[in-house]
Amino acid sequence: MNSSALSRRHFLRGAGALLTLPFFESLVPGATLRAAERLGRLAPSGELLRTAFLYVPIGVYNAHWWPTAGGEHDFVLGDSLAALEPHRDQIQIIAGLGHANANANGDGAGDHARASATFLTGMQARKTAGRDIRVGRSVDQVIAAHAGAGHRLPSLELSCDAPRLSGNCDSGYSCAYQFNLSWRTENQPVPAERNPRLVFERLFGAADDRLDAEARARRAASRSSILDFVADDARRMQRSLGAADRDKLDDYLESLRAVERRLAAFDRFGADPATAMPVGVPGDYEEHMRLMADLLVLAFRTRSTPVATLMFSAESSGRTFPNLGITEGHHSLSHHEKRADKLEQIRKIDAFYARQFAYLIGRLREVPEGRGTLLDNTLLVYGSGIRDGDRHDHVNLPVILAGGAAGATTPGRYRKLSPRPMCDLYQSILRLHGVDTPRFGDSAGVLPLG
Repeated sequence: MNSSALSRRHFLRGAGALLTLPFFESLVPGATLRAAERLGRLAPSGELLRTAFLYVPIGVYNAHWWPTAGGEHDFVLGDSLAALEPHRDQIQIIAGLGHANANANGDGAGDHARASATFLTGMQARKTAGRDIRVGRSVDQVIAAHAGAGHRLPSLELSCDAPRLSGNCDSGYSCAYQFNLSWRTENQPVPAERNPRLVFERLFGAADDRLDAEARARRAASRSSILDFVADDARRMQRSLGAADRDKLDDYLESLRAVERRLAAFDRFGADPATAMPVGVPGDYEEHMRLMADLLVLAFRTRSTPVATLMFSAESSGRTFPNLGITEGHHSLSHHEKRADKLEQIRKIDAFYARQFAYLIGRLREVPEGRGTLLDNTLLVYGSGIRDGDRHDHVNLPVILAGGAAGATTPGRYRKLSPRPMCDLYQSILRLHGVDTPRFGDSAGVLPLG
């Protein structure tokens, strides 16, 4: 495959800017598509599969989270998941998956640390608050190693909390376990980025770090858009596209400018000295999550990466939700002891997170791609490493899949499985990405998704 030809078709260039573009069918010959498919970057349908893993902390209020009636196809969503009703034809709710290696297994307390450490690895975390951390390689990083070559980013790690790599966070477990989902190796976490501005620059800034810093400084000084730097190249690109792709480029550039405007609004306020919040991080939690979701959509839309993780909040989070009228921390509420007032607040928090998930599904569904939408070629895995925050258990975890995975899944279902490892799901996802491995984590088989 001619890499120089591909790079010209996938980027707009300007002074200190390298703007990744969506896929334009009118520019890519069939031979290029077939070559990419042989490299395992495209699904048999000819579309690139993208996968994102989304984490919510501390489990859920199960009585209101799971479907309340109906069968596999005519299920009735629980109150907590009402926001997903417009997308019920695009989701699979899966009961029965668990992580045995998140149990104590002789190590005593520390379920929150083990929950997030095991969520994407399936492995038992070594109980240590020192530098000798160890858990296992995460599924997203296995995908990145296999399918990430040729993309601007092999993987993309996002979080709404600042990463921590050291310290004692949970009963003798390192903070690295609670604040990181992705593990490049068994003892090397991949810190996630919480600042939307820095994510934006990673996706759309210059390839050279020095030029990127200079370009950011020039844009900040002139309050210019990154699109101003690539305007000439964009006009040249327009002339080479077919009518459908011209509309696609216009829509993409407008959506990118809309995100950039929102980032600029936070940049103008600068860092908050009371919280040491860096420039570009919204003070409003919901706006922060939605900006991260929009950036994830842009990353997938431009094929900048085949896999991403998004941690809505770190495990054992003490976050309050003043927008919901909730002033007690989430972790404190999770020890509800079946008190009705606390359970009702947990239900509201669960519904709040479900609304953010629904927002991401809707944004992916709005983007045309190939013969369908971006959601059709994406697989979202949404869940928590704990079932019930009061019991700290790791069986029957709340898990939802969304998207068509380039034709590999059959959504619109509520699947009640006999208890089986969560890693059976990951084994299936790895195979969708062309990774042929006999076992991942504690997998005992392959979970069919179709």
